Parts: sequence; structure tokens; C-alpha cells
Amino acid sequence: MNTSTSLGRHIIVEYYDCSASKLSDVTFIEKAMVDAAKTAGATVINSTFHHFSPFGVSGVVVIQESHLAIHTWPEYGYASVDIFTCGGAVDPWVSYEYLKTELEAEHGSAIEALRGQISVVSKGKVIPEYTEYPEATEPIKPQYNRNIWLTDKDDNIALSLRHTGEVFYKKQSPFQKVEVLESYAYGKFLAIDSMVMCTERDEHAYHEMIVHVPMQTQKDVKKVLIIGGGDGGTVKELVKYPGIEQIIMVEIDEAVIEASKLHLPSISGELDNPRVQVIVGDGIDYVAKATDNTYDLVIIDSSDPVGPAEGLFSVDFFQNVHRILTPNGVMVGQSESPRFHSDAFVQLFDVYKEVFGMDKVWCYLSFISTYPTGMWSFCYCSKGSVHPLNDFNKEAVAQFTKDHNLKYYNEAIGTAAFAMPGFVTDLLEHKS
Repeated sequence: MNTSTSLGRHIIVEYYDCSASKLSDVTFIEKAMVDAAKTAGATVINSTFHHFSPFGVSGVVVIQESHLAIHTWPEYGYASVDIFTCGGAVDPWVSYEYLKTELEAEHGSAIEALRGQISVVSKGKVIPEYTEYPEATEPIKPQYNRNIWLTDKDDNIALSLRHTGEVFYKKQSPFQKVEVLESYAYGKFLAIDSMVMCTERDEHAYHEMIVHVPMQTQKDVKKVLIIGGGDGGTVKELVKYPGIEQIIMVEIDEAVIEASKLHLPSISGELDNPRVQVIVGDGIDYVAKATDNTYDLVIIDSSDPVGPAEGLFSVDFFQNVHRILTPNGVMVGQSESPRFHSDAFVQLFDVYKEVFGMDKVWCYLSFISTYPTGMWSFCYCSKGSVHPLNDFNKEAVAQFTKDHNLKYYNEAIGTAAFAMPGFVTDLLEHKS
């Protein structure tokens, strides 16, 4: 094709039967697109890429000679790409071949169009005057700016977190994809299947609330069981209580523990505490086989009710949890976002009430900026007479939070967290 007859070249590309895992990996896609541009001789100026939950990537690389854009459908093994170059110095077909190899596409197709054909456009338009500056001693090169985003979304709501694109840890375990990335706003964070689990800068809003709410209302806790919690944040808060003799954590995915120990030491640092026993195994099976009346406190620190955590949200599981609690034991757990996961939130509290009784279940809230909608809920379920408000000692909590320099939980939050917005009350009472 005679490129001297146009101002630019535009190829519209389709890649078929690509590697599904690569098509859903935003850091891989961003690097492949940038390298495809550089391999063709282009000068990269900017890249902006988003990963969408549960899968799919969309992004653009702006080059001095125009741009490369992509959108992927991992579930179909398909990617659509636009490559547009100005002038004759950059050959878009070089980028085409590079991406076909990188995406492991079985086959691809493309059509090319010449843009700004010389036979149609004419040179010589008047350009407004501008101030002339002295020539630089060295050529000025554009600075490459990366914008890579992880997006957790459903059909109506999305939350995005910009990260550096550097991958500290990535492993596809037998259960899920585990990653540690670094965000600009919240530091390093743990992501499972491209959903944010915890970040260095706001993990306290989750871990302090899942631990101190029950611990500050329940007396004489000796033995605690955690289901999940492989990042170590829940353990970190529990070891602040010298009266606890044993903490058993059952985490199904060893990769979560490994990633957290290697790259999130401020969260995972107490996993090797001598009072802590870490078991890599199935929490459902562990609870089913556990002895009656064993644990003073059970904490369900699980991910969302999909994949390996799905069974942690069943009636059978919670009946076993109730069985293994001591007569005055308490169970707490994360119970999803009332806004983002309304159906799951309602169903969970129906299960809690069925197992523990209508008057033995309470909802409380925390505000976690890196979780969808920012509002997150927890359950407080009492087997005996322990009450989250009647057994709350404001003065003791004030002293404890001061002694341990807590970042979220305090004597005001301890009671205010149980004050429900009207729409949450309506959900719990099936009024909406």
C-alpha cells in the first residue's frame, strides 16, 4: 500500500482464540500494547488501561504518531484492536504481528484504511502566530505517563483504583488469582480475582471492626477461630488481647498467606505469633469436624460468596459454627455491602437469624473507601446472653483504643456502628 498518498494509516484488528488469562490481565495487556508500539518505532506518550471485574480489559496507548487501543473479551478469547499511525515512520503491521504473538491468538484479521488522503486534503492552511522560544540544547522527549486501573463493578456501579502497573506478586492458585499491586492512593493492596481485599492504608476500617466489636463486648475470650483471613489483618488485631490463649486461622488458599507475608508485612506481621496456629485447609470441613462448645469467638473473614468462599454462606455451615461456639460464644463475619450486594446481604442475615434466632443477630457498619460504595456490613451473632450494646464499656474502650493507637474503632464507633440507615433497616425487615 502506497503510504505516501495519505497522512496516516489505520488498521482495524480482530484477534481470535487468544489466551483467556492474558486477555484479563491488565498489567500484561498494558505492557504488550506499549511494547507493540515501541517495536514498531513509535514514541509512547501515555497509557491508560482499566481492568473490569470479573474480567476484561480496555485501554489506549497514546503515541506521538497517534494511538493503539484495545478491548478484550476473555470469556470469548477475543480482542478488538485499533492501530492508527501518522506519517510513514511507524508501520502498524509490525504492532499487529507483535500483539498476535503476545496474546497467543490462533488467528487474526485486519483491514487497513488510509486516513487523510492527499488527493482529498490540501496543505497550506493559515496557522495562528505563536511565540518563538530559543531552541533547546537537547531534543525534548515526551514523558511516558502510565494510567492503569483496576475496576470492581456490576451492571450499575463501579469502583476504580489506579495503580502503578508494577506486579509484586501474581499467582493463579487452584482456587483464584492472587495479586499484590501498588496503588497511588492506598499503597500496596491484595487483590483476589481482580477485586480489592485489603490495602495498606485503609485495612484498619475492616480488621479493627471485625475484631474489636466482639472483643470489647465479650468477656474472658480464650480461644478464637478465624475462617479465612489469610492476609493476617484479623490476627494482627486479635493478638492485642493478652487474655487470648489460642488463635486458629484456617485459610483455604496458601497463596494468599504467601503473598501477604512477602509484600504486606504491616498487615501480616503477626501470623508467626506463638499464640497463632495457621492451617491451610477448607474452613467448611474444619468447622464440620470441630468439637462442640470449643471456641469463644468465631470470625468469618471470607471473600465474597463466590468461588471457594461460596460454601461459607450456607445454613449448614453456620449451624456448625453455632455448634462449636461455647455456650456464651459469639460469631462475627463480613456480610457484604447493603448497596452493592443487596440480595446477598439480605439472604445472609436471613440465614443468621434462622440459625441464631431473631433476637440474637445484629448488623453493624464500617466505611471502607476501597470497597464498592464504601459502606460495608458485618454480622454480630450471639449464642448466649452477650449483647453488643448492653455489654459495651465506653471507658474501657476509650482506654484500649488509646493504648493501641487504633485508627478506626473507638468508644463512639463502638455503639454508632449499630445505628442503621433507614434503607438498611428496610432491607433487613424485607420492606424493600
